[in-house]
Amino acid sequence: MTPGGGPSWVIRENATRSVLLALYLREVLSVASPVELPRLRDIGAIGARLPIDGQDRLERQWREWWAMTVEPEAHPSPVPLELVDAYDTEVALPVTGAEDLAQAIVPHAEAARSWATWAHDGYRQASNARRGDSYRAYAGTIAVHEREVGRRAHSFELNVEVLPLTQSGVWWIGSTTVAVTDLLRSDAVAFDDAIHPIIAELA
Repeated sequence: MTPGGGPSWVIRENATRSVLLALYLREVLSVASPVELPRLRDIGAIGARLPIDGQDRLERQWREWWAMTVEPEAHPSPVPLELVDAYDTEVALPVTGAEDLAQAIVPHAEAARSWATWAHDGYRQASNARRGDSYRAYAGTIAVHEREVGRRAHSFELNVEVLPLTQSGVWWIGSTTVAVTDLLRSDAVAFDDAIHPIIAELA
């Protein structure tokens, strides 16, 4: 982040519980989207897939919820949201148009919330073990980019979700949001190399 009145950048790194919950439910409900994003480690489908029409409706409703979850300001719901009681205050779905999804996720509430807690705690522990180097990691990459292009970085915002995915890499999951594998994030050199093209695209 640049002090003063010049260009500035904001990078937020987290393993957001709402994103973790959505991805866990993606797995257990056999949702394919987004096809480019790897699956979670050690989580599989529970029960049989629905008939084709029902599965298609479920996937469409999950994709709409996913967009609202990843970037809620960019993807506001056209109708009011309603909390799903089994998830306390952690899941809110549109009052109309998400009936299949609302019904399908209830049986998985306890397991989903427990797993999200475990995954989020794992991220927090790993982040603490890096001793606050998150800012330095991104600032260093931006400094390298500035030297390469011969100017200060443009102002930008980036959200980084650190997730326990099966493959190592970085994937765009929104217009200003990327998913990063937790194992990649723990490797400083590899992470610098992987995040550099993202920074270059934005800055």
